[in-house]
Amino acid sequence: MGILVENVSKDFGSFKAVDQVDLEIKSGSLVALLGPSGSGKSTLLRLIAGLEMPDKGKIWLTGKDATYQSVQDRNIGFVFQHYALFKHLTVRKNIAFGLEIRKTPPARVKARVEELLDLVQLTGLGDRYPSQLSGGQRQRVALARALAVAPDVLLLDEPFGALDAKVRKDLRSWLRRLHDEVHVTTVFVTHDQEEAMEVADEIVVMNKGRVEQVGTAAQIYDNPATAFVMSFIGPVNVLPSTSRIFQENGFDSANPEIFLRPQDVLVDTKPNGSTVPARISRIIHLGWEIQAELTLEDGQVVNAQIARDKFDELKLEPQQRVYVKPKDARSFPLYYEI
Repeated sequence: MGILVENVSKDFGSFKAVDQVDLEIKSGSLVALLGPSGSGKSTLLRLIAGLEMPDKGKIWLTGKDATYQSVQDRNIGFVFQHYALFKHLTVRKNIAFGLEIRKTPPARVKARVEELLDLVQLTGLGDRYPSQLSGGQRQRVALARALAVAPDVLLLDEPFGALDAKVRKDLRSWLRRLHDEVHVTTVFVTHDQEEAMEVADEIVVMNKGRVEQVGTAAQIYDNPATAFVMSFIGPVNVLPSTSRIFQENGFDSANPEIFLRPQDVLVDTKPNGSTVPARISRIIHLGWEIQAELTLEDGQVVNAQIARDKFDELKLEPQQRVYVKPKDARSFPLYYEI
């Protein structure tokens, strides 16, 4: 067992930050807590770390009840968004800090630090200070420092949030490779859907303090459990169930709204009996794919994703009249606004 959260709740005054959460995280896995601001993901991470105490429920770490254990007794490595490195210490001293306060023999400290410098690809930079490093390098130092004490669990709170897009993407790939080497049970918080889907073994989607769904990226994207999950994971069109685009294609639903992914909007230049007319309002070139903003006859706006070769074949242009139909669509009893 890695981490087990049993019926955990945490309130801040009248605000329910975490509301009756049950969650099991397998030993050695890399799991993302994903959700919008205020969804409870960072609070849940802090509860696991012991930085907050639950009002209700239990937290188990590696098979032991850790609900009221101190942070020091949980053997957890924690990485913050803004690194929290010691500015007056070198990279080598930052990494060694946790080992030294545990009175680890100097020879073992030196060997472990050199091992970690190599692991996080910072060999040769051990004598530099944090101010002499890039943001991505500083975050790798923070990860090395957290790993130095061989934690049972590694927790990362928006670890790449302060970095620019290119560095963030590079570090995501690096973190995945690093985890495959060290196999420490790891939980990271993010609001970035792409980040969670690229890095994590499993994703925990949170909303309003509750867990909406747990699964792999493919499971959550292809089979969303709720309207919130479908609307939060990936782009989606939300249209009235009475829209002609659904009526013409047999998508009958008692629910007021139907959810349609942009890639499930089929576009053609000729009608075929089940299509409905639309006009291209805007074309956005995104490299390997094209996004077309379409306006249906009833005024509803639908976004479609079209592969580049299909777009070139159809020779689509702004204001052109086209014909569309849904390939797949879903409806849910309830819809939560993001």
